[in-house]
Amino acid sequence: MNIILVPGSRHGKGQNTTLTHRHLVLIALVLFVALPILIGVLTYRAQEMLASYSGESVLAAQQRELAVQRAAIKEARRYAELHLNALAQRLGQLQAQVLRLNALGSRLTRMAGLDAREFNFSVEAAMGGPEKTVAGSTTSPELLPSLDRLSQAIDRQQERLAALENMLLDRKLSDAITPSGWPVEGGWVSSGFGVRADPFNGHQSIHEGVDIASRLGSPVYAVGDGVVSYSAEKAGYGLLVEITHESGLTTRYAHTSAALVKVGDRIRKGQSIALVGSSGRSTGPHLHFEVVRNGNPVNPSRYLQQAAAK
Repeated sequence: MNIILVPGSRHGKGQNTTLTHRHLVLIALVLFVALPILIGVLTYRAQEMLASYSGESVLAAQQRELAVQRAAIKEARRYAELHLNALAQRLGQLQAQVLRLNALGSRLTRMAGLDAREFNFSVEAAMGGPEKTVAGSTTSPELLPSLDRLSQAIDRQQERLAALENMLLDRKLSDAITPSGWPVEGGWVSSGFGVRADPFNGHQSIHEGVDIASRLGSPVYAVGDGVVSYSAEKAGYGLLVEITHESGLTTRYAHTSAALVKVGDRIRKGQSIALVGSSGRSTGPHLHFEVVRNGNPVNPSRYLQQAAAK
């Protein structure tokens, strides 16, 4: 096969090239085999590069998504920790309130004289029984509001118990300063209050107290809190102990054989203040007991009856 190459210039000389059969085969191989292979390789490499770029984009997107999820988890954890701290603080407050409530209940039990075994505030209240789970019930959303309601209920109960304690204290104080009780060990009323026949001359006279016959030398007890306002001999009374009470009443203990207190002493209810005797105008061992209000003697039987009723 002959190929003539004609130059572009007029003065150039043409060249005559002869291609053999081998040359033709080689050219055919280059055109139809090597060139397609080269194009395929280049295309494959280009696709790999594009795929690599696309993969990097997906990876970056996934990393951004993971970063968002981590931030959301961190925020959720912080939120949960805040609520747990609030819950722990609320539980601590409730525990403190319950401890105060138990202490107050124990004091009231003692003050009211209740059976400590029945009202034992140091142990949990007994409870039990079969239970069924309520369908669809959840505790988490309602936990804090429930604790708030429980705290308010505890506060109300504590206020009521505190009011009850004050009432019991007032009653206890009133009982202490108001004369009431039996002033000797045993004994019996040998002469009452009011008009009677005088034991020495038989004439009618006013007896301003009650006489309680008792064993000579037995203790005489104060029937209320107060201060000793008199402790000495007094005409007709013999050795007299007089106690003034904050309630405005005065009690007198006469014919004693010995006074165990002096003027100005602070006396507690039930305290021994003298010994039964027969001093003064007396026919035998007994205690003359008087109650005076605003300078006037009153019948002491009601105060002795209060003691007998207890």
